[in-house]
Amino acid sequence: MLFTPTPVAGAMILEVKRIGDDRGYFGRLWCEREMAEHGLVSVIRQSNVGFSPRKGTLRGLHYQCAPHQEVKIVRCTRGRVFDVVVDLRPDSPTYCAWHGEELTPDNGKMLYVPEGCATGYLTLEDDSEIYYNTSEFYAPDAATGVRWDDPAFAIDWPTQPAVLSDNDVSWPDYTPEALNKDAHS
Repeated sequence: MLFTPTPVAGAMILEVKRIGDDRGYFGRLWCEREMAEHGLVSVIRQSNVGFSPRKGTLRGLHYQCAPHQEVKIVRCTRGRVFDVVVDLRPDSPTYCAWHGEELTPDNGKMLYVPEGCATGYLTLEDDSEIYYNTSEFYAPDAATGVRWDDPAFAIDWPTQPAVLSDNDVSWPDYTPEALNKDAHS
């Protein structure tokens, strides 16, 4: 696997190191040992899939409050998405910074989202699908989010979202005090 740091502390781009010949290629998507060697959380407790039939669908920005904070590793398995990580850790040197990465099946990139960061994605093609692993089980009472267009982060999305959930447009303006308040669904 290949590991490339992003401008957000602890967030990484993970890539398959492709070993190929005229038959195609082979590569590793996951290795507990390599993750640990790079100081990354190497526990997977849950694997999930998300499908969006329409281009311009935005999901996020989501995270789980303590004590259920989770690492997410996101990969696009169909279509094309712009995946974003936002640093919500007040003690982090990159607090409130964000990084976005285009994920496609062809580029094989995965985004490693550390604990204490929010994540979300915008579909750039119809019929886009993501597959992601989490280091913790989903805890509905700890699930919360920040708004995709919150001025505290000023995310430069590649296009204006066309499809959003009521929850994702209704998160209040971000404040550090909001991090560990009760989540709402």
